[in-house]
Amino acid sequence: MAAQKALSLTIKDETTLLSAYMPLLERGGIFVPTRERYDLGQEVYLLLTLPGDNERVPVTGQVVWVSPDGVAGRRVPGIGIHFSPDDQAVRDRIEALLAGHLDKGSPTYTL
Repeated sequence: MAAQKALSLTIKDETTLLSAYMPLLERGGIFVPTRERYDLGQEVYLLLTLPGDNERVPVTGQVVWVSPDGVAGRRVPGIGIHFSPDDQAVRDRIEALLAGHLDKGSPTYTL
């Protein structure tokens, strides 16, 4: 498996967060737009800034979704990261920001 890589993601509004969040994963996850190549199962380190926050929150996780560069349709190239068990506070914060919107069937970057 490839070495751990560091990424940074700033999400400026709740609409974008709703499109990027992956609630169906056991511990939650987030889609990170990137044209870099990643492998499924690869560990990544992410500095995540959520809407309304000024601080970057460190998140560690594994790649569970890959939309490669040149992906068909209107999909954005990038990766889905499954949060580690230590990132429960990040998941709780995201779900609080998205309260009332998660079950609406809104389009996402992954499904």
